[in-house]
Amino acid sequence: MRNVSPKMRQVVDWSAAVWAGIVAGLVFMLLNLYVTPYVLGGNAWVMVRLFASVILGQGILAPPASFDLAATVAALVTHFTLSVAFALLLAYIIHRGGLITGVLGGALFGMALYFINFYTLTWFFPWFFALKSNIMLGTHLLFGALAGGTYEVLEVEEFVPIDDQ
Repeated sequence: MRNVSPKMRQVVDWSAAVWAGIVAGLVFMLLNLYVTPYVLGGNAWVMVRLFASVILGQGILAPPASFDLAATVAALVTHFTLSVAFALLLAYIIHRGGLITGVLGGALFGMALYFINFYTLTWFFPWFFALKSNIMLGTHLLFGALAGGTYEVLEVEEFVPIDDQ
């Protein structure tokens, strides 16, 4: 008798995907709070209000660009919800690959997010058009690469049998 092993498929490690979204989202947010205003002008509170405007609307963008608790909470909730959601989607796409696939596939995913954000979603949120720049493309590329790479590093590979029906 010969030993026949069942066909297996790899499953997504959802926990690793959530942590990848948190890590990549944190780096993305810090870069956009400190580097982007330095390059494009403005201050970090402008970026916080821009993140918050997705939930709170355009009214939150009115001057002065200073600390506002509601804007800060809305920005954090919006940003990390989207970061984790995008990392979950990315993990589903790349989970069969390795670290290089995670980083390169993630960078392509980040670039796709940039183009979706700045070439389609600006129809609904026109105030984001002013941020369309190389620095934003770079932070989106880095977000994707970091999310993909972090997922692949944290992933615990698990396989389940394929049911032949």
